[in-house]
Amino acid sequence: MLSQKTIDIVKSTAPILETHGVDITTYFYKTMFEAHPELLNIFNHANQSQGRQQTALANTVYAAAQYIDQLEVLLPTVKQIAQKHRSLTVKPEHYPIVGEYLLKAIKGVLGDAATDEIIGAWGEAYGVIAQVFIDIEKEMYAEAAEKSGGWEDFKEFIVEKKVTESSLITSFYLKAKDGVSVPWYLPGQYITVRLSIPGQKHLLNRQYSLSQAPGSDSFRISVKREADHNPQGKVSNYLHDRLNVGDTIEASAPAGDFYLEKGEQPVALISGGVGITPMMAMLGSIAENEPNRKTVFVHAARNKDAHAFGEEAGALVEKLNDGKMYIAYEAKKDESEVCDITGYVSRDFLQQVIESNSVCYVCGPISFMRAVVSHLTALGFSKNNIKYEFFGPALALEA
Repeated sequence: MLSQKTIDIVKSTAPILETHGVDITTYFYKTMFEAHPELLNIFNHANQSQGRQQTALANTVYAAAQYIDQLEVLLPTVKQIAQKHRSLTVKPEHYPIVGEYLLKAIKGVLGDAATDEIIGAWGEAYGVIAQVFIDIEKEMYAEAAEKSGGWEDFKEFIVEKKVTESSLITSFYLKAKDGVSVPWYLPGQYITVRLSIPGQKHLLNRQYSLSQAPGSDSFRISVKREADHNPQGKVSNYLHDRLNVGDTIEASAPAGDFYLEKGEQPVALISGGVGITPMMAMLGSIAENEPNRKTVFVHAARNKDAHAFGEEAGALVEKLNDGKMYIAYEAKKDESEVCDITGYVSRDFLQQVIESNSVCYVCGPISFMRAVVSHLTALGFSKNNIKYEFFGPALALEA
């Protein structure tokens, strides 16, 4: 337990962290990686270069300062981060390193304003918060390993099949090299794949949603090819161009807290671009296990060429007793391209096709999610009925 004095000191730093948080986390990552380059085998380099990881950590540190006396408020966020830590094999021995360089970063950025008393209080607070993560992640590692077909860290998979889904997206079917069937997972969860790419000094990690319903003896991930100049493109282009049937890739066990919850409420699956991938797992699961559940499937793509899983999604919707599918193209190439909406998914359209008591799942580019979540909120959907997934570190949609 933290003393009241420590709590008061940490809470008093919240305004400073709100202003200087990203400066502190940028300093933190730079100095930590210089001293411990081996940690670059764990962290996503693309998220670092784009500044997303720094911003996400700054938001977390700021929230910790605000709620250090009510850590239960942070528990949902802690569990979401812990899911990603487990999938990346973050271990207890990493936390002292992070703590050391976080405190150095606070001192380095704030200078004399970061008194010994402030640094001491944050050291105590970090120890408590780190232990919460360690305890939760220990349970997650055990759960992943104890499942039928499960394992704790990474293991090898063979590319069983490679399928082009659209002009941008390719699917990879992954079968465990040891011949053991893959574990059951929740529709909407992801796996982390780990690659050693020729010419790259460190291992590269990426998280990809599982794009088919659980129950198969293999995983399916569906990867969007990013532009070469995009930091994310380093891995996606390698997978598209160099990873072939018979090749080996490492993966960690399924993780994530964005998944379809069973129930009687109507459900709306709303996706943009490659955000369709977790929705395919959800839609497949509904078709298999809840065919009487009222379901609306809305997908937005640039055009027909970029539209993945059109036939597969249509066939799954056909299996439902009360299912509807709506497709939006940002711009049709010509009149032969058939869709329900040309342009963007609007508030009026969502109001027309989604029942007000539906549970809505949203996934896609940040701008798409920001617009859709804003529309749903304006239409009166509660926070509990709007669930969304970020690809990468979680950022505030309101930002």
